[in-house]
Amino acid sequence: MPNKRLLIIAHAPSDNTQRLRDAVVEGAQSDDGLAVDVTALSPFDAGPDDVLAANGIILGTTENLGYMSGALKDFFDRIYYPCLEHTQGLPYCLYIRAGHDGTGTQRGVETIVTGLRWRAVQEPIVCRGDWQDEFVGQCREIGAAMAYGVDAGIF
Repeated sequence: MPNKRLLIIAHAPSDNTQRLRDAVVEGAQSDDGLAVDVTALSPFDAGPDDVLAANGIILGTTENLGYMSGALKDFFDRIYYPCLEHTQGLPYCLYIRAGHDGTGTQRGVETIVTGLRWRAVQEPIVCRGDWQDEFVGQCREIGAAMAYGVDAGIF
């Protein structure tokens, strides 16, 4: 039986957001016993085929002017219609690096994934305000939880 696939789409334009993405990947790959292939891509490098092949997806974005990053919005623009009828129920989770409160960013992403009929499997992680090293641990946990859930077929 082929491994299941966990797709991580993360906009990581700074050293700190790269640390968050890397923590998500590390968490997702932390248990060698899982039969999950983990792929992490920039929103610019991901397309409909990547989403169609995924059994679960983790979305990561920065807060930009109270909205998701332009990179993540571009990703959604390119995959929306090719995936609309084929990925209903796809389990996803979201993490946001927000300099402010992340509310508009979360709302923007949730509006699009609701249209896609994807299914949130945990509350979004919003890393608010000034940088805190705890953000890295939160992102590692979201990666591990998604990998376990995808492997076990819970989602």
